[in-house]
Amino acid sequence: MSLIIMILLLSFLILVHEAGHFFAAKALGIKVDKFGFGLPVGPTLWSKKVGDVEVLVHACLLGGYVAFPDDDKDSDLPLDSKDRFINRPVWQRMIVISAGVIMNIVAAVVLVMLTAGLWGKLPSGNYEVYINKIQAPKTESVWQSGLQQGDRILKINNSDINSSYAFTLYASNSAQYNGKTSTEFAHQNIEKLKKLNPNININNKISAGTVISLPTIEPEPQLKIEDEILKGYAPYKNNETSLSKEQIKLRDIVKEGAKTLTSDGTYTLSDVGYAISDGLRPINATVLRNGKTIELKPIYPNNKGLIGVMIEAKQLLVPTKNPVTIFTNSCKYLWEQTYMLVYGLWQLFTGKIPAKDLHGIVVIAKIGGDVIHNSGIFSGLLLTAMISMDLALVNFLPIPALDGGHFMFLIIEKLRGKPVKQETIDKVSTFFFILLIIFMILIIFNDIYALVKHQL
Repeated sequence: MSLIIMILLLSFLILVHEAGHFFAAKALGIKVDKFGFGLPVGPTLWSKKVGDVEVLVHACLLGGYVAFPDDDKDSDLPLDSKDRFINRPVWQRMIVISAGVIMNIVAAVVLVMLTAGLWGKLPSGNYEVYINKIQAPKTESVWQSGLQQGDRILKINNSDINSSYAFTLYASNSAQYNGKTSTEFAHQNIEKLKKLNPNININNKISAGTVISLPTIEPEPQLKIEDEILKGYAPYKNNETSLSKEQIKLRDIVKEGAKTLTSDGTYTLSDVGYAISDGLRPINATVLRNGKTIELKPIYPNNKGLIGVMIEAKQLLVPTKNPVTIFTNSCKYLWEQTYMLVYGLWQLFTGKIPAKDLHGIVVIAKIGGDVIHNSGIFSGLLLTAMISMDLALVNFLPIPALDGGHFMFLIIEKLRGKPVKQETIDKVSTFFFILLIIFMILIIFNDIYALVKHQL
């Protein structure tokens, strides 16, 4: 039932979009031949003439269209008829083309404010992260750090922790002996080795039997992750230097507290520097306990990036009990969520989001159904609002075959003082339409693969 509700909500968004085109055209006195709900693929479930407009409902509900006389090659209308969309002033065509996007934005605003009014609250986007249970062996550093069950995690490495994602991101990427280290830290250790072993050439292999003096092996510097990555706006990328196989073997030989190392003739002083630089990496946490802020001793995740705790995240909700808070908090929610959508699109077009992570209508319907089932209809409405805003943003990109592409051709027409040749528009639009179809097939494949592999 939750999945069905989500599919109906998605269908509603498409209907709203096409209704925007339709009512804008009718308001300007532009003739509309057909209003189609669904894609004209497969059987038509219902059709009826309403005034001079044929209304159709197709079996494939996830789509829609508004057809003008220009779309019918067999139309009896003269080519210079004012009833043809192409013969209308540029500003009128701009209004009709952009009306679908505008209606999606309006729908998003209405859905968020409706939720705020009926639910009486809105998500803030932030969570309080608590330690539910410490289950690490007593020998692990988490027990020596002073961390206790019930503590609320305020900061890790001076970063505010507002989600369980931020907490686990820090832990997993602070794993000990992960085969990576910062070049700067390695060079610091190499400099220490050079001072302790002035007679050894840094880049030449050290003769077998040579005793190498080692500096005190210290933990790696604490990790620092940018706030936008912690919020999920961008993926985390580890840009540290990977150790070679030989350096990893050497790292495993050099034990913590060792003062010297006897060379076997297979490595350089530089290799030793990198080997001793891949070790423990501290997590420095600040917690709230009984109203007091407490700085803990360093915690060192294991080689899997685990510190041995179970966490609980409690979502912070902001109240919307009166018209003022409904309006202000709805605007804030829309602004923050739209920023995330725009940032995500930027990441997509700059290639920072890999193709395998792109998903479409199948996954959206599945996730939306899960959201409604687990969190209720109001969470589903908020998700629908953000999908509506996303449809608006994507549809208005200046890509031929999308509304933004049509709008772009109208701007060119206005600047040139004459329209772009229809033949040129058709060729360019067809090319990009084919690309969009290929793109959709890729996304559907990703959706099905993710569902089959239980990745969602």
